[in-house]
Amino acid sequence: MKLSTSLHERAATAAAAIREVVPDFPTVAVVLGSGLGGFADALSDATSIPYATIPHFPTPTVAGHAGNLVVGRSPGGPVAVLQGRFHHYEGHDLDAVTFPVRVLQALGVRTLILTAATGGIAASLRPGDIACLCDHINMLGASPLRGPNDDRLGTRFPDMGEVYPRHLAVVAKQEAAKLGFDLPDAVYACMPGPCYETPAEVRMLRTLGADVVGMSTVPEAIVARHAGIGVLAFAVVSNCAAGIADGAITHEEVLEAGRVVAPRLFALIEAVVGRLE
Repeated sequence: MKLSTSLHERAATAAAAIREVVPDFPTVAVVLGSGLGGFADALSDATSIPYATIPHFPTPTVAGHAGNLVVGRSPGGPVAVLQGRFHHYEGHDLDAVTFPVRVLQALGVRTLILTAATGGIAASLRPGDIACLCDHINMLGASPLRGPNDDRLGTRFPDMGEVYPRHLAVVAKQEAAKLGFDLPDAVYACMPGPCYETPAEVRMLRTLGADVVGMSTVPEAIVARHAGIGVLAFAVVSNCAAGIADGAITHEEVLEAGRVVAPRLFALIEAVVGRLE
C-alpha cells in the first residue's frame, strides 16, 4: 500500500513526536547491532522511547534488537541510541529499513555511529575482533535511494567515494589505541539474508575485496551519506564466515559474541563521542 505522505513529511512527523519528549536532541547517534543493545542501558539521565510510539516507525522482529530510542549521557557526552534496527530480510522495504536515519536527519544529527555483528572473511580477523569500516560492497541488488528524489533530503546522485569519512576513522583508531587494542580497516559486504552465506559465496566476497560480511549497515550508511551525515561504522567479528572454520553458524553464537565484545566496543564508542561533542 502506498503511503499518503512523502518520506520527508513522515520523517518530520516522527522527529516532532520525539522532540516533544526530548527537546534538546544530541548531534551524535548510535545504531546498535545484534547483541549490542546494552550500551543504551548504561546511559545516565536516560529517556527511553519505544519504537512503537514513534509515528511511522516499524517494529524489529529479531532477537537482540529491543526496539527503543534511548537518549541520555554517556561518559563522553550526550548521545541518542537506536536499540535495535530493521532488516531487509524481515520483509521491510529499504525505505522502512532506513527510515530512522531520515528521522535522525530531521533531528539535526551530524554523526552516525553504526555497529554490526559480522562474519569474518579476512584471514587477519578472528571472532572477538572489532574493525572500522572503510568501504562497503552492496550485494542487496537494490538501493535505498531508488525512486523519486526529494531534494530536501539530499542530491539525486550522491557521491559514494567516502561514505565513511577518514577523519572519523582516525579519531576511532586513536581512541582504540588508548584503550589498548588495534582497530583495523575493513570492507563490509552486505548480503540479503536471512540465511548465512555459503562457502562459495564467501570465496566470491573475498575475491571482491570484502573483509567482513553481514545483513545490515550498508543501507543506513548510504542514506546517511545522502543526508550529509558523517558515518563511523564498527564491525564486531562474531564468527568466522562459512567455509573458514568448522561448525554451523547460529544466531545464538552471534548474540553471545556481542556480549563478550560489548565492554570493549562500548568503551570505544564512549571515547569517540567525547571527541565529537
